[in-house]
Amino acid sequence: MEDRRVKILPTMLVTILLFLTFMFSSTRARAVIDPLLSSSSTKSIIKQENNLVTYIIFLKKPEDMVSAEREELDSWYQSFLPAVTTSSSNQQRLVHSYHNVVTGFAAKLTEKEAKAMEMKEGFVSAHPQKVFHVKTTHTPNFLGLQQNLGFWNHSNYGKGVIIGVLDTGITPSHPSFSDEGMPPPPAKWKGKCEFNGTLCNNKLIGARNFDSAGKPPVDDNGHGTHTASTAAGSRVQGASFYDQLNGTAVGIASSAHLAIYQVCSGFGSCEESNILAGMDTAVEDGADVLSLSLGAGSLPFYEDSIAIGAFGAIQKGIFVSCAAGNEGPFKESLSNEAPWILTVGASTVDRSIRATVLLGNKASYDGQSFFQPTNFSSTLLPLIYAGANGSDTAAFCDPGSLKDVDVKGKVVLCESGGFSESVDKGQEVKDAGGAAMIIMNDELSGNITTADFHVLPASDVTYADGLSIKAYINSTSSPMATILFKGTVFGVPYAPQLADFSSRGPSLESPGILKPDIIGPGVDILAAWPYAVDNNRNTKSTFNMISGTSMATPHLSGIAALLKSSHPDWSPAAIKSAIMTTANLTNLGGTPITDDSFGPVDVFAIGSGHVNPTKADDPGLVYDIQPDDYIPYLCGLGYNNTEVGIIVQRPVTCSNSSSIPEAQLNYPSFSIKLGSSPQTYTRTVTNVGPFKSSYIAEIIAPQGVDVKVTPNAIPFGGGDPKAAYSVTFTRTANVNLPFSQGYLNWVSADHVVRNPIAVTFE
Repeated sequence: MEDRRVKILPTMLVTILLFLTFMFSSTRARAVIDPLLSSSSTKSIIKQENNLVTYIIFLKKPEDMVSAEREELDSWYQSFLPAVTTSSSNQQRLVHSYHNVVTGFAAKLTEKEAKAMEMKEGFVSAHPQKVFHVKTTHTPNFLGLQQNLGFWNHSNYGKGVIIGVLDTGITPSHPSFSDEGMPPPPAKWKGKCEFNGTLCNNKLIGARNFDSAGKPPVDDNGHGTHTASTAAGSRVQGASFYDQLNGTAVGIASSAHLAIYQVCSGFGSCEESNILAGMDTAVEDGADVLSLSLGAGSLPFYEDSIAIGAFGAIQKGIFVSCAAGNEGPFKESLSNEAPWILTVGASTVDRSIRATVLLGNKASYDGQSFFQPTNFSSTLLPLIYAGANGSDTAAFCDPGSLKDVDVKGKVVLCESGGFSESVDKGQEVKDAGGAAMIIMNDELSGNITTADFHVLPASDVTYADGLSIKAYINSTSSPMATILFKGTVFGVPYAPQLADFSSRGPSLESPGILKPDIIGPGVDILAAWPYAVDNNRNTKSTFNMISGTSMATPHLSGIAALLKSSHPDWSPAAIKSAIMTTANLTNLGGTPITDDSFGPVDVFAIGSGHVNPTKADDPGLVYDIQPDDYIPYLCGLGYNNTEVGIIVQRPVTCSNSSSIPEAQLNYPSFSIKLGSSPQTYTRTVTNVGPFKSSYIAEIIAPQGVDVKVTPNAIPFGGGDPKAAYSVTFTRTANVNLPFSQGYLNWVSADHVVRNPIAVTFE
């Protein structure tokens, strides 16, 4: 029998990306990476008191404690602590006790004390906790959700569903969390409210603080308030931001209940033990959906507390949605890769704060700006490139760089970057007498523009458009330009685009599972905020516009809540399948989704595509997976019995007969490594559409690969809603590509069930 007493994992500090990538404020509006991402700043966050470090200890219940009550388990947990601590009054060693997603606890220990636990019966593993960091008025319409119509109405806006948000807390007094018209929570709800008075209500039904015990979970950061209102905020009329984006702010599942679990500090640091405690409590409380806009980069699943907690959640029928990360556009940069988690990437929306540059040759280029003057003349003015004299600092319009450049009364083209932010550049142009400014993106920033808070008429244009404006300046002796301010514009035809920061696959921990799963709105998302950021123009209904996969995740969490309300009998895997197989591959203009440089995107960037909530409500077929189905998959990853047992929280014996290749998991996509030998995998689909229906296989084969599906037609109507098929992949040519992609579509009279295929070549 395998020895279940494993060695303590070495001390490991993992910086979990701040999945909030862009922050906008009245003083600085350009994209920035949060300074907390540096490892040096993270090390200072680890709690060490008298050489004590918070350890997470995983245990295996003895046979006589399998059905033990909470009090008995807690007493057993205490028995693992050094005897000196059980009666200690000067310091509380036990940090958290876990009862639902894992068996174990978190405690402050020395390395010697933790190692001493190895000899106790029931011990599985112990490791020092990792410290993580946390990673709308229009997006419902952009996603096709219309008030009193279609899927939104059919799903009752998520009525009766409980969304648990694990984040930096919440601002309970914000009108986005009003309970007007909300029914009481379902009878199953067991949660608590740690706010005083009546701040919790039928919308905000629970609020717990795991970061600072004994204090209410007030959001001092803003991240948690923003994500919670995106997922399930109530309708707030008159929302705006710097006099733009005017409309009614509303969450995706506006009739769902919210349960808040503060697992991160106001500085955005999230201790692993707190995250696990939040997930453990949310499961016990009765949440239906968990939304986590945080993650750890790629980790073995048995070392990833989010993956472990999420597995415990799906065992209870709870859907888990997590951010993919903000490490794009780099490959293999994903977080939250476990197949039982919905891994969410970020896209743009079809909204622009339009500032159009008009040149003397009649060419025009759409840019953005929050500064929207109503009295700026449309008359053409002289146009100059600030770096025409060869000075780099002048080209960037850095402070003091234009004192010897004649810009008076002219439109000045500046480059982004250098040693100044956009507002500083504008101040330099204004101080030098310039009439207006054009800022062109650098090549790395690409073609997703940002609306900034300028001090003079200005427009932020793409890198490509900036090059065109430069070329025009060089083509004539008297270049002219002006800026036309058009306010908030909807219907941008090339939206959605993949956000440049959105993390990409392939998955490092499990390359046989195609990740990310889906992309959704995550750029310039307007949602609730604890305080006014627009110079106190609106101090009651405060909103902020920020970007990141953190913002995309609660959109998908809200959509999962709508599907849960519409289909209460669907499993988490079925909901996930419905979201994935119905996703869009084209933008509003009907052309393929691109990245921010208008280049093609692949399945390792967008997964199944961009979420389409209405189609997800009626997917036709779903790929269901029961929790036990993941055990052969985990064994196939090469995990040993103890490691798999940590994830599934029960004894497991892996053997060759019980292991499967990753690509054999009943997932709604294929990701394989193909050599000279053919590979065959099976899938089982469940009919959730019309009782009598028939599906035909449509194959868009990856380049250099032959794809054979058996059978190539699946009829339903005989009583069994399930049907199995096999797919054989055979290499047909040597392809000089890092990978090749295609699709297997199951097509009926009413549905197209799309399955992405990614093939890397050995």
